[in-house]
Amino acid sequence: MALASAILARKQTILAVSCGHMVVDRRQSAPPAPGTSAAPAGPISVPLHDFQPLAGTPYGLEVTTVEDFHTDHDDWPWNPPRPGRATFHYLILVTQGVLRHDVDHLTRTVTPGQWLWVRPGHVQRWHDPGTAHGIFVLFEPDVLRPDTARQLAPLTAHDAPAVLTPHPDDAPWLEATALQLLDEHRALGRRPLAAHHALRRSLLEALLLRLTHSPGIHPGSQPGITTGRRPVYQQFLDALELHFRELHRVDDYARLLGCSVRTLSRAAQAAAGKGAREIINDRRLLEARRLLGHAQWSAQAVAAHLGFTDTANFGRFFRHHTGLTPAAYTTRQAPRT
Repeated sequence: MALASAILARKQTILAVSCGHMVVDRRQSAPPAPGTSAAPAGPISVPLHDFQPLAGTPYGLEVTTVEDFHTDHDDWPWNPPRPGRATFHYLILVTQGVLRHDVDHLTRTVTPGQWLWVRPGHVQRWHDPGTAHGIFVLFEPDVLRPDTARQLAPLTAHDAPAVLTPHPDDAPWLEATALQLLDEHRALGRRPLAAHHALRRSLLEALLLRLTHSPGIHPGSQPGITTGRRPVYQQFLDALELHFRELHRVDDYARLLGCSVRTLSRAAQAAAGKGAREIINDRRLLEARRLLGHAQWSAQAVAAHLGFTDTANFGRFFRHHTGLTPAAYTTRQAPRT
């Protein structure tokens, strides 16, 4: 019952407040007074955006352009710039100008012919797009067919590169396919709805499959262990993204997935080359870095948020994995004036 309650509580953290094509969790504490950096009292400081397409847009896929997106949201999210996370993928091909975009505290510079990929859960912050032009694709993970999703695992992985530079032989083909996808998305009503979505999905999958051959993307080993319809490792990653704040033991996730600890550990080792416990720690550490570095939370607030028994325990965990105390890390990440 305790586990079920924790799952229910986690699922209820996304609020349905419409904002353009997204649903935004606005549960944030008021900003600190000038000159202070007090940690928020509540458990969320960076809003989580859920996918909510514009009226008339079918399924979890939307295609637009950077310039149209900027025009339609002239007061959001770059005025003023503020961080956020999404439950879906942002994929942008820059065709003109230069786009600057923060992904997990690093400013990425994307030039014509390059692709920016912000994956679900990444902390991101827009800069004013300025004169940048390009094709902007937003899609939920479930849009991809399961067999295609498995082939795309190295590309959609949380730690895959944020900026992709395709092979020169692939670049023209990728841009042409992106333009076809944009045209089909705008042609709602041209053909039956099911056919319209099937064509959009096929174009998206073709695009992504070609992107998997970009330099820096390395095919991973296949998990090889499945329960039901999806590999154990993929189920584990999905569960971890939802529950890493309150579930910290491998047996918690094994019980949640209905498999043994041994099965889960073998699946993690086969897919990622590391144990399930290490993957859980990596996810907690990533969140700690985000909160300390970008949101400027205190170590005490991060420790409570991530389920550590006390601040000292969190400090030992953080220093063991980074070589820095939480305070030293926060100081290093603070903006320079």
